[in-house]
Amino acid sequence: MFADLSSLIAATAQWLTRAYPASGGALACALCEAQARQAATVAAWLRYPTATDAALVGLAGPGGSARLDWISGADADADLADGDRAWRTWVDEVVASWAACLLGDAGLAAGAVAALTGADQVPGTTPGFRRLVAPDDRDLSAAALLRHPDLLAPVAGLHRGRLLDRLGRGQALVA
Repeated sequence: MFADLSSLIAATAQWLTRAYPASGGALACALCEAQARQAATVAAWLRYPTATDAALVGLAGPGGSARLDWISGADADADLADGDRAWRTWVDEVVASWAACLLGDAGLAAGAVAALTGADQVPGTTPGFRRLVAPDDRDLSAAALLRHPDLLAPVAGLHRGRLLDRLGRGQALVA
């Protein structure tokens, strides 16, 4: 049975890096991808906290990127290659929205990483996710678009309330 979220995480991280590309060369692309992957990983682990949850999304499918593409304007490219369409079916809209929230708010990201303690996917100690929680100047420069709160707002706003509820910060919605 499918209890691995790696395809969902990879596809969602790829969607994020295509929607908000790196600023610079190959190193910037790698740093941007690392941050997107860390955000998608934390978001996926929060969204699907047990092996059963992960298995169920593996059976039912995550839903794809159609709405995200529409919001970001990527759907305007009607000439998507078949291979490009295939990986987009593994994008999870909620995970992408939650990842966008985490990328735009380091404090929220730190709280999300702390909330992972004890999750099925995290045996023992929680990984640090340094590039997500405490990005250095090079990380921030490489992912200027990926971390820009105004650019992330349409995607982050889709499911921010559910993330805040998951983290026990539902009252923060009013602020």
